[in-house]
Amino acid sequence: MNDFTSLQVSAGKPHPSKMDEENPNPPDSDLDLSFTSCASITTTTTDRTLSARSSLTRSSLCLSFNESRLSSTSTSTSTTIPNLHRRPHRKDDPHWSAIKTATNLSSDGTLHLRHLKLVRHLGTGDLGRVFLCRLRDNDHANFALKVVDRESLTTKKLSHVQTEAQILSTLDHPFLPTLYAHLQVSHYTCLLIDYCPNGDLHSLLRKQPSNRLTVQSVRFYVAEVLVALEYLHSLGVVYRDLKPENILIREDGHIMLSDFDLCFNADVEPKLETSSKNRKLSPIKTRRCGCFRHRQSEKVVTEFVAEPTTAFSRSCVGTHEYLAPELLTSAGHGNGVDWWAFGVLIYELLYGTTPFKGGSKESTLRNIASSRGVRFHFDQERENEEGMAEAKDLMERLLVKDPRKRLGCARGATDIKRHPFFKGIKWPLIRTYRPPEVRGAVVRKSRTYASHVTGVSSPRRRRCWWKRLSYYMMKYKGSKYNLNSNSNYYSYINSKSYPDIESESQNLN
Repeated sequence: MNDFTSLQVSAGKPHPSKMDEENPNPPDSDLDLSFTSCASITTTTTDRTLSARSSLTRSSLCLSFNESRLSSTSTSTSTTIPNLHRRPHRKDDPHWSAIKTATNLSSDGTLHLRHLKLVRHLGTGDLGRVFLCRLRDNDHANFALKVVDRESLTTKKLSHVQTEAQILSTLDHPFLPTLYAHLQVSHYTCLLIDYCPNGDLHSLLRKQPSNRLTVQSVRFYVAEVLVALEYLHSLGVVYRDLKPENILIREDGHIMLSDFDLCFNADVEPKLETSSKNRKLSPIKTRRCGCFRHRQSEKVVTEFVAEPTTAFSRSCVGTHEYLAPELLTSAGHGNGVDWWAFGVLIYELLYGTTPFKGGSKESTLRNIASSRGVRFHFDQERENEEGMAEAKDLMERLLVKDPRKRLGCARGATDIKRHPFFKGIKWPLIRTYRPPEVRGAVVRKSRTYASHVTGVSSPRRRRCWWKRLSYYMMKYKGSKYNLNSNSNYYSYINSKSYPDIESESQNLN
Protein backbone atom coordinates (compact mmCIF):
# COMPACT_ATOMS: atom_id res chain seq x y z
CA MET A 1 0.00 0.00 0.00
CA ASN A 2 1.26 3.47 -0.85
CA ASP A 3 2.44 5.30 2.29
CA PHE A 4 1.76 8.67 0.65
CA THR A 5 -2.01 8.19 0.37
CA SER A 6 -2.85 8.32 4.06
CA LEU A 7 -1.44 9.13 7.45
CA GLN A 8 -3.36 6.24 9.00
CA VAL A 9 -1.49 3.32 7.40
CA SER A 10 0.28 1.00 9.84
CA ALA A 11 1.16 -2.69 9.86
CA GLY A 12 -1.40 -5.04 11.40
CA LYS A 13 -4.14 -2.38 11.61
CA PRO A 14 -7.53 -2.38 9.91
CA HIS A 15 -8.06 -0.85 6.51
CA PRO A 16 -8.39 2.97 6.77
CA SER A 17 -11.95 2.97 5.51
CA LYS A 18 -13.02 0.41 8.12
CA MET A 19 -11.21 2.33 10.85
CA ASP A 20 -13.02 5.50 9.86
CA GLU A 21 -16.36 3.73 10.09
CA GLU A 22 -15.62 2.42 13.58
CA ASN A 23 -13.98 5.59 14.89
CA PRO A 24 -14.38 8.73 12.72
CA ASN A 25 -11.93 10.67 14.90
CA PRO A 26 -9.03 8.31 15.68
CA PRO A 27 -6.44 9.71 18.09
CA ASP A 28 -3.25 11.03 16.57
CA SER A 29 -1.22 8.64 18.70
CA ASP A 30 -2.48 5.76 16.53
CA LEU A 31 -0.99 7.27 13.38
CA ASP A 32 2.05 5.54 11.96
CA LEU A 33 4.56 8.15 10.81
CA SER A 34 7.53 5.83 10.60
CA PHE A 35 7.83 6.45 6.86
CA THR A 36 8.82 10.04 7.58
CA SER A 37 11.95 9.04 9.45
CA CYS A 38 14.99 9.89 7.35
CA ALA A 39 17.05 7.23 9.11
CA SER A 40 14.67 4.37 8.36
CA ILE A 41 13.82 5.15 4.75
CA THR A 42 15.51 3.76 1.68
CA THR A 43 15.25 6.25 -1.14
CA THR A 44 13.12 4.97 -3.98
CA THR A 45 12.95 5.94 -7.63
CA THR A 46 9.66 7.68 -6.94
CA ASP A 47 11.24 9.76 -4.19
CA ARG A 48 14.06 10.83 -6.47
CA THR A 49 11.65 11.73 -9.23
CA LEU A 50 9.33 13.77 -7.04
CA SER A 51 11.99 15.38 -4.90
CA ALA A 52 12.19 19.16 -5.18
CA ARG A 53 15.90 19.09 -4.40
CA SER A 54 18.38 17.57 -6.85
CA SER A 55 21.71 16.01 -6.05
CA LEU A 56 23.35 19.20 -7.31
CA THR A 57 21.94 21.31 -4.50
CA ARG A 58 24.33 22.59 -1.88
CA SER A 59 23.78 21.49 1.68
CA SER A 60 24.16 23.89 4.60
CA LEU A 61 26.78 23.42 7.26
CA CYS A 62 26.74 24.27 10.94
CA LEU A 63 29.86 24.76 13.05
CA SER A 64 30.52 26.73 16.21
CA PHE A 65 33.50 28.55 17.64
CA ASN A 66 34.02 28.91 21.39
CA GLU A 67 30.50 27.82 22.28
CA SER A 68 31.31 27.71 25.98
CA ARG A 69 31.63 31.48 26.04
CA LEU A 70 28.25 31.90 24.41
CA SER A 71 26.23 29.42 26.43
CA SER A 72 24.00 32.18 27.77
CA THR A 73 23.02 33.37 24.29
CA SER A 74 23.14 30.22 22.19
CA THR A 75 20.77 28.12 24.30
CA SER A 76 17.29 28.21 22.82
CA THR A 77 14.42 28.77 25.20
CA SER A 78 11.41 26.49 25.12
CA THR A 79 8.45 28.48 23.87
CA THR A 80 4.88 27.27 23.67
CA ILE A 81 3.80 27.59 20.06
CA PRO A 82 0.04 27.58 19.40
CA ASN A 83 -1.55 24.91 17.26
CA LEU A 84 -3.09 27.36 14.78
CA HIS A 85 -1.67 30.67 13.54
CA ARG A 86 -4.58 32.71 12.31
CA ARG A 87 -4.12 35.75 10.10
CA PRO A 88 -7.32 37.87 10.37
CA HIS A 89 -6.56 39.95 7.28
CA ARG A 90 -6.39 36.73 5.20
CA LYS A 91 -9.74 35.35 6.31
CA ASP A 92 -10.95 35.23 2.69
CA ASP A 93 -7.93 33.21 1.54
CA PRO A 94 -9.07 29.75 0.31
CA HIS A 95 -6.39 28.04 2.41
CA TRP A 96 -7.64 29.63 5.61
CA SER A 97 -11.24 28.92 4.62
CA ALA A 98 -10.40 25.24 4.20
CA ILE A 99 -8.64 25.09 7.58
CA LYS A 100 -11.49 26.94 9.27
CA THR A 101 -13.95 24.41 7.90
CA ALA A 102 -11.84 21.53 9.17
CA THR A 103 -11.42 23.03 12.65
CA ASN A 104 -15.13 23.82 12.92
CA LEU A 105 -15.88 20.14 12.34
CA SER A 106 -13.28 19.09 14.91
CA SER A 107 -14.56 18.19 18.37
CA ASP A 108 -12.00 20.41 20.13
CA GLY A 109 -11.81 23.14 17.48
CA THR A 110 -8.18 22.46 16.57
CA LEU A 111 -6.43 20.91 13.60
CA HIS A 112 -5.02 17.38 13.90
CA LEU A 113 -3.01 15.11 11.65
CA ARG A 114 -6.11 13.02 11.04
CA HIS A 115 -7.53 15.98 9.10
CA LEU A 116 -4.70 15.73 6.55
CA LYS A 117 -3.91 13.33 3.74
CA LEU A 118 -0.55 13.08 2.03
CA VAL A 119 -0.35 13.29 -1.76
CA ARG A 120 3.33 12.78 -2.50
CA HIS A 121 6.85 13.30 -1.23
CA LEU A 122 8.42 16.61 -2.26
CA GLY A 123 11.90 16.50 -0.82
CA THR A 124 14.22 15.73 2.08
CA GLY A 125 16.21 18.30 4.01
CA ASP A 126 18.68 18.33 6.87
CA LEU A 127 15.95 18.20 9.51
CA GLY A 128 13.09 16.27 7.95
CA ARG A 129 10.98 15.45 4.95
CA VAL A 130 8.43 17.60 3.12
CA PHE A 131 5.17 16.30 1.68
CA LEU A 132 2.42 17.74 -0.46
CA CYS A 133 -0.79 17.35 1.50
CA ARG A 134 -4.44 18.36 1.45
CA LEU A 135 -7.25 18.48 3.93
CA ARG A 136 -9.61 15.54 3.84
CA ASP A 137 -12.73 16.18 1.78
CA ASN A 138 -11.05 19.25 0.26
CA ASP A 139 -8.88 18.83 -2.85
CA HIS A 140 -8.71 22.53 -3.74
CA ALA A 141 -6.18 23.74 -1.16
CA ASN A 142 -2.62 22.40 -1.29
CA PHE A 143 -0.20 22.62 1.63
CA ALA A 144 3.34 21.57 2.37
CA LEU A 145 3.82 19.46 5.50
CA LYS A 146 7.31 19.40 6.97
CA VAL A 147 7.70 16.36 9.23
CA VAL A 148 10.63 16.16 11.65
CA ASP A 149 11.52 13.00 13.58
CA ARG A 150 12.94 14.42 16.79
CA GLU A 151 14.38 11.05 17.89
CA SER A 152 16.70 11.00 14.88
CA LEU A 153 18.17 14.45 15.53
CA THR A 154 20.97 15.65 17.77
CA THR A 155 20.40 18.19 20.52
CA LYS A 156 21.81 20.95 18.31
CA LYS A 157 19.45 20.14 15.44
CA LEU A 158 16.53 19.95 17.84
CA SER A 159 17.25 23.55 18.81
CA HIS A 160 17.19 24.44 15.11
CA VAL A 161 13.73 22.85 14.79
CA GLN A 162 12.50 24.90 17.74
CA THR A 163 14.02 28.06 16.25
CA GLU A 164 12.35 27.51 12.87
CA ALA A 165 8.94 26.83 14.42
CA GLN A 166 9.21 29.88 16.62
CA ILE A 167 10.22 32.19 13.76
CA LEU A 168 7.57 30.82 11.41
CA SER A 169 4.90 31.50 14.03
CA THR A 170 5.78 35.22 13.97
CA LEU A 171 5.93 35.74 10.18
CA ASP A 172 3.17 37.53 8.32
CA HIS A 173 4.48 38.64 4.93
CA PRO A 174 3.61 37.88 1.27
CA PHE A 175 7.16 36.73 0.44
CA LEU A 176 7.56 34.53 3.52
CA PRO A 177 5.78 31.28 4.41
CA THR A 178 2.62 31.21 6.47
CA LEU A 179 2.58 28.68 9.29
CA TYR A 180 -0.98 27.38 9.27
CA ALA A 181 -0.50 24.82 12.03
CA HIS A 182 2.20 23.48 14.35
CA LEU A 183 1.48 19.87 15.34
CA GLN A 184 3.26 17.73 17.93
CA VAL A 185 2.53 14.00 17.71
CA SER A 186 4.61 11.51 19.69
CA HIS A 187 8.23 12.21 18.69
CA TYR A 188 7.24 14.02 15.48
CA THR A 189 6.99 17.75 14.86
CA CYS A 190 4.86 18.75 11.87
CA LEU A 191 4.75 22.22 10.31
CA LEU A 192 1.91 23.01 7.88
CA ILE A 193 3.01 25.81 5.53
CA ASP A 194 2.45 27.13 2.00
CA TYR A 195 3.07 24.88 -1.00
CA CYS A 196 5.00 26.33 -3.97
CA PRO A 197 4.32 24.28 -7.14
CA ASN A 198 7.09 25.91 -9.22
CA GLY A 199 9.88 24.49 -7.05
CA ASP A 200 12.94 26.48 -6.02
CA LEU A 201 14.99 29.09 -7.84
CA HIS A 202 18.01 26.77 -8.01
CA SER A 203 16.09 24.22 -10.09
CA LEU A 204 14.58 26.98 -12.20
CA LEU A 205 18.02 28.45 -12.86
CA ARG A 206 19.29 25.09 -14.17
CA LYS A 207 16.55 25.13 -16.83
CA GLN A 208 17.72 28.43 -18.32
CA PRO A 209 20.22 28.87 -21.17
CA SER A 210 23.74 28.89 -19.67
CA ASN A 211 22.12 28.54 -16.23
CA ARG A 212 21.44 32.25 -15.91
CA LEU A 213 18.56 34.72 -16.04
CA THR A 214 18.13 38.02 -17.83
CA VAL A 215 18.85 41.23 -15.94
CA GLN A 216 15.15 42.14 -15.84
CA SER A 217 14.23 38.74 -14.37
CA VAL A 218 17.02 38.99 -11.81
CA ARG A 219 15.82 42.44 -10.78
CA PHE A 220 12.33 41.07 -10.19
CA TYR A 221 13.40 38.13 -8.02
CA VAL A 222 16.07 39.88 -5.96
CA ALA A 223 13.80 42.88 -5.34
CA GLU A 224 11.30 40.57 -3.67
CA VAL A 225 14.08 38.81 -1.75
CA LEU A 226 15.27 42.23 -0.57
CA VAL A 227 11.81 43.08 0.76
CA ALA A 228 11.64 39.72 2.55
CA LEU A 229 15.06 40.24 4.16
CA GLU A 230 14.04 43.75 5.19
CA TYR A 231 11.02 42.33 7.01
CA LEU A 232 13.09 39.64 8.74
CA HIS A 233 15.69 42.17 9.88
CA SER A 234 12.96 44.46 11.19
CA LEU A 235 11.98 41.57 13.48
CA GLY A 236 15.59 41.14 14.54
CA VAL A 237 15.99 37.88 12.59
CA VAL A 238 19.29 37.29 10.76
CA TYR A 239 18.60 34.70 8.05
CA ARG A 240 22.11 33.27 7.40
CA ASP A 241 21.06 30.73 4.73
CA LEU A 242 20.22 32.74 1.64
CA LYS A 243 20.71 30.76 -1.59
CA PRO A 244 18.59 29.85 -4.66
CA GLU A 245 17.67 26.50 -3.09
CA ASN A 246 15.84 28.33 -0.31
CA ILE A 247 13.91 30.67 -2.61
CA LEU A 248 10.69 28.99 -3.70
CA ILE A 249 8.42 30.13 -6.54
CA ARG A 250 4.75 30.42 -5.70
CA GLU A 251 1.90 29.56 -8.03
CA ASP A 252 1.53 33.21 -9.02
CA GLY A 253 5.25 33.53 -9.89
CA HIS A 254 6.31 35.49 -6.82
CA ILE A 255 8.95 34.23 -4.41
CA MET A 256 8.84 32.75 -0.92
CA LEU A 257 11.86 32.29 1.35
CA SER A 258 12.06 28.95 3.16
CA ASP A 259 14.15 27.11 5.78
CA PHE A 260 14.62 29.22 8.90
CA ASP A 261 16.45 26.69 11.06
CA LEU A 262 19.80 28.54 10.83
CA CYS A 263 18.42 31.94 11.81
CA PHE A 264 19.19 33.70 15.04
CA ASN A 265 17.40 36.51 16.84
CA ALA A 266 18.88 39.83 17.88
CA ASP A 267 17.70 43.13 19.30
CA VAL A 268 16.55 45.79 16.88
CA GLU A 269 15.41 49.38 17.40
CA PRO A 270 13.12 50.56 14.57
CA LYS A 271 13.33 54.29 13.91
CA LEU A 272 12.25 56.97 11.46
CA GLU A 273 15.06 59.03 9.97
CA THR A 274 14.24 62.38 8.41
CA SER A 275 16.49 64.08 5.88
CA SER A 276 16.09 66.95 3.44
CA LYS A 277 17.44 67.45 -0.05
CA ASN A 278 16.97 69.91 -2.87
CA ARG A 279 14.94 68.95 -5.91
CA LYS A 280 14.10 70.68 -9.15
CA LEU A 281 10.56 71.89 -9.61
CA SER A 282 8.37 70.17 -12.16
CA PRO A 283 7.59 72.01 -15.42
CA ILE A 284 4.05 72.76 -14.23
CA LYS A 285 5.21 74.19 -10.90
CA THR A 286 7.99 76.10 -12.67
CA ARG A 287 5.45 77.95 -14.83
CA ARG A 288 3.44 78.81 -11.74
CA CYS A 289 6.52 80.18 -9.97
CA GLY A 290 7.15 82.73 -12.73
CA CYS A 291 10.43 84.51 -12.09
CA PHE A 292 11.42 81.88 -9.54
CA ARG A 293 11.42 79.13 -12.11
CA HIS A 294 15.08 78.27 -11.46
CA ARG A 295 14.55 78.04 -7.75
CA GLN A 296 14.84 74.59 -6.20
CA SER A 297 12.47 73.33 -3.53
CA GLU A 298 13.50 71.43 -0.44
CA LYS A 299 12.17 67.90 -0.16
CA VAL A 300 11.82 66.30 3.26
CA VAL A 301 12.24 62.52 3.16
CA THR A 302 11.29 60.27 6.06
CA GLU A 303 12.66 56.75 5.93
CA PHE A 304 11.93 53.73 8.08
CA VAL A 305 15.09 51.97 9.26
CA ALA A 306 15.02 48.74 11.27
CA GLU A 307 18.33 46.91 11.07
CA PRO A 308 19.80 44.63 13.79
CA THR A 309 23.20 46.31 13.77
CA THR A 310 24.04 44.88 17.20
CA ALA A 311 23.44 41.26 16.13
CA PHE A 312 26.34 38.98 17.04
CA SER A 313 27.05 35.26 16.78
CA ARG A 314 30.08 32.98 16.55
CA SER A 315 28.36 30.02 14.89
CA CYS A 316 29.56 29.24 11.38
CA VAL A 317 26.43 28.26 9.47
CA GLY A 318 25.29 28.47 5.88
CA THR A 319 26.35 27.18 2.47
CA HIS A 320 30.07 27.33 1.77
CA GLU A 321 29.74 29.30 -1.49
CA TYR A 322 27.59 31.91 0.27
CA LEU A 323 29.61 32.29 3.48
CA ALA A 324 30.77 35.81 4.28
CA PRO A 325 34.47 36.33 5.11
CA GLU A 326 33.71 37.16 8.75
CA LEU A 327 31.94 33.80 9.11
CA LEU A 328 35.21 31.95 8.49
CA THR A 329 36.89 33.39 11.57
CA SER A 330 36.14 33.05 15.27
CA ALA A 331 35.72 36.81 15.62
CA GLY A 332 31.96 36.60 15.18
CA HIS A 333 29.52 38.07 12.68
CA GLY A 334 26.32 40.09 12.52
CA ASN A 335 23.63 41.23 10.10
CA GLY A 336 26.18 41.82 7.31
CA VAL A 337 26.29 38.13 6.40
CA ASP A 338 22.82 38.42 4.83
CA TRP A 339 23.86 41.34 2.62
CA TRP A 340 27.00 39.50 1.51
CA ALA A 341 24.87 36.49 0.57
CA PHE A 342 22.48 38.86 -1.23
CA GLY A 343 25.36 39.99 -3.44
CA VAL A 344 26.40 36.38 -4.12
CA LEU A 345 22.78 35.58 -5.05
CA ILE A 346 22.66 38.37 -7.65
CA TYR A 347 25.97 37.18 -9.07
CA GLU A 348 24.82 33.56 -9.43
CA LEU A 349 21.52 34.49 -11.06
CA LEU A 350 23.35 36.65 -13.61
CA TYR A 351 26.39 34.44 -14.32
CA GLY A 352 25.25 30.93 -13.41
CA THR A 353 28.01 30.48 -10.82
CA THR A 354 29.13 32.06 -7.55
CA PRO A 355 31.88 34.72 -7.54
CA PHE A 356 34.49 32.90 -5.40
CA LYS A 357 33.85 29.31 -6.43
CA GLY A 358 36.97 27.13 -6.65
CA GLY A 359 37.76 23.56 -7.61
CA SER A 360 36.81 22.29 -4.15
CA LYS A 361 35.11 23.51 -0.98
CA GLU A 362 38.48 24.29 0.58
CA SER A 363 39.52 26.29 -2.47
CA THR A 364 36.24 28.22 -2.41
CA LEU A 365 36.69 29.09 1.26
CA ARG A 366 40.26 30.25 0.63
CA ASN A 367 39.05 32.53 -2.17
CA ILE A 368 36.43 34.04 0.14
CA ALA A 369 38.92 34.59 2.96
CA SER A 370 41.57 36.11 0.67
CA SER A 371 41.93 39.83 0.04
CA ARG A 372 40.99 39.42 -3.64
CA GLY A 373 37.90 41.35 -4.61
CA VAL A 374 35.04 40.16 -6.78
CA ARG A 375 35.78 39.53 -10.45
CA PHE A 376 33.22 39.38 -13.25
CA HIS A 377 33.10 36.98 -16.18
CA PHE A 378 33.34 38.81 -19.49
CA ASP A 379 30.48 38.19 -21.89
CA GLN A 380 30.01 40.71 -24.68
CA GLU A 381 26.31 39.92 -25.08
CA ARG A 382 25.69 40.16 -21.35
CA GLU A 383 27.77 43.34 -21.00
CA ASN A 384 25.51 45.20 -23.45
CA GLU A 385 22.34 44.16 -21.64
CA GLU A 386 20.44 47.05 -20.11
CA GLY A 387 21.02 47.37 -16.37
CA MET A 388 24.16 45.22 -16.29
CA ALA A 389 26.46 48.10 -15.33
CA GLU A 390 24.22 48.99 -12.38
CA ALA A 391 24.09 45.33 -11.34
CA LYS A 392 27.90 45.14 -11.28
CA ASP A 393 28.15 48.25 -9.17
CA LEU A 394 25.63 46.86 -6.69
CA MET A 395 27.49 43.55 -6.41
CA GLU A 396 30.79 45.35 -5.83
CA ARG A 397 29.23 47.31 -2.98
CA LEU A 398 27.68 44.21 -1.41
CA LEU A 399 30.68 41.89 -1.82
CA VAL A 400 33.02 44.00 0.30
CA LYS A 401 35.22 41.89 2.57
CA ASP A 402 35.06 44.38 5.44
CA PRO A 403 31.47 44.29 6.84
CA ARG A 404 31.87 47.83 8.21
CA LYS A 405 32.12 49.13 4.62
CA ARG A 406 29.54 46.78 3.10
CA LEU A 407 26.36 48.27 1.69
CA GLY A 408 23.39 47.52 3.92
CA CYS A 409 25.24 46.83 7.15
CA ALA A 410 24.43 50.24 8.63
CA ARG A 411 20.90 51.01 7.40
CA GLY A 412 19.90 47.73 5.82
CA ALA A 413 17.55 47.54 2.85
CA THR A 414 16.83 51.26 3.10
CA ASP A 415 20.19 52.04 1.44
CA ILE A 416 20.08 49.11 -0.99
CA LYS A 417 16.66 50.13 -2.35
CA ARG A 418 18.11 53.48 -3.38
CA HIS A 419 20.75 51.90 -5.62
CA PRO A 420 20.34 52.67 -9.36
CA PHE A 421 19.88 48.95 -10.09
CA PHE A 422 16.40 49.18 -8.51
CA LYS A 423 15.52 52.53 -10.07
CA GLY A 424 11.88 52.68 -11.14
CA ILE A 425 10.58 50.10 -8.68
CA LYS A 426 7.56 51.31 -6.73
CA TRP A 427 8.21 49.36 -3.54
CA PRO A 428 4.71 49.70 -2.05
CA LEU A 429 3.30 48.14 -5.25
CA ILE A 430 5.83 45.34 -5.67
CA ARG A 431 3.26 42.61 -4.97
CA THR A 432 1.29 43.64 -8.05
CA TYR A 433 4.16 43.44 -10.54
CA ARG A 434 3.92 40.94 -13.36
CA PRO A 435 6.35 38.03 -12.87
CA PRO A 436 8.84 37.51 -15.71
CA GLU A 437 8.30 34.77 -18.27
CA VAL A 438 10.94 32.24 -17.32
CA ARG A 439 11.45 28.84 -18.88
CA GLY A 440 10.15 26.08 -16.61
CA ALA A 441 7.87 28.29 -14.49
CA VAL A 442 4.11 27.95 -14.94
CA VAL A 443 2.47 31.09 -13.57
CA ARG A 444 -1.20 31.09 -12.72
CA LYS A 445 -2.88 34.17 -14.18
CA SER A 446 -5.38 35.81 -11.86
CA ARG A 447 -8.07 38.32 -12.78
CA THR A 448 -7.36 40.23 -9.58
CA TYR A 449 -3.65 40.30 -10.38
CA ALA A 450 -4.24 41.50 -13.95
CA SER A 451 -6.46 44.32 -12.76
CA HIS A 452 -3.70 45.52 -10.43
CA VAL A 453 -1.13 45.61 -13.20
CA THR A 454 -2.97 46.79 -16.26
CA GLY A 455 -6.26 48.05 -14.85
CA VAL A 456 -8.31 45.78 -17.14
CA SER A 457 -8.04 42.24 -18.41
CA SER A 458 -8.13 42.69 -22.20
CA PRO A 459 -5.92 44.88 -24.46
CA ARG A 460 -8.95 46.46 -26.14
CA ARG A 461 -10.54 47.48 -22.85
CA ARG A 462 -7.16 48.67 -21.63
CA ARG A 463 -6.83 51.08 -24.57
CA CYS A 464 -10.33 52.42 -23.92
CA TRP A 465 -9.52 52.91 -20.26
CA TRP A 466 -6.39 54.91 -21.09
CA LYS A 467 -8.32 57.05 -23.60
CA ARG A 468 -10.94 57.91 -20.99
CA LEU A 469 -8.27 58.75 -18.47
CA SER A 470 -6.47 60.92 -21.03
CA TYR A 471 -9.71 62.77 -21.76
CA TYR A 472 -10.36 63.58 -18.11
CA MET A 473 -6.75 64.59 -17.50
CA MET A 474 -6.82 67.05 -20.41
CA LYS A 475 -10.22 68.34 -19.35
CA TYR A 476 -9.38 69.11 -15.75
CA LYS A 477 -5.66 69.78 -15.96
CA GLY A 478 -5.64 71.65 -19.22
CA SER A 479 -2.49 69.80 -20.21
CA LYS A 480 -1.64 67.14 -22.73
CA TYR A 481 -0.27 63.96 -21.19
CA ASN A 482 1.29 61.04 -22.93
CA LEU A 483 -0.41 57.99 -21.42
CA ASN A 484 1.45 54.77 -22.09
CA SER A 485 0.61 51.25 -21.00
CA ASN A 486 2.87 49.34 -18.64
CA SER A 487 6.02 48.70 -20.67
CA ASN A 488 8.01 46.79 -18.09
CA TYR A 489 7.72 45.13 -14.71
CA TYR A 490 8.54 48.16 -12.63
CA SER A 491 7.21 51.30 -14.25
CA TYR A 492 3.49 51.99 -14.35
CA ILE A 493 3.72 55.58 -15.53
CA ASN A 494 6.14 57.43 -17.77
CA SER A 495 7.97 59.57 -15.22
CA LYS A 496 9.03 62.15 -17.81
CA SER A 497 5.38 62.88 -18.61
CA TYR A 498 4.27 62.72 -14.97
CA PRO A 499 6.77 64.64 -12.84
CA ASP A 500 4.20 65.32 -10.09
CA ILE A 501 3.02 61.74 -9.86
CA GLU A 502 6.60 60.50 -9.90
CA SER A 503 7.47 62.74 -6.93
CA GLU A 504 4.44 61.51 -5.01
CA SER A 505 5.47 57.93 -5.71
CA GLN A 506 8.94 58.63 -4.32
CA ASN A 507 7.33 60.04 -1.20
CA LEU A 508 5.54 56.70 -0.71
CA ASN A 509 8.87 54.89 -0.83
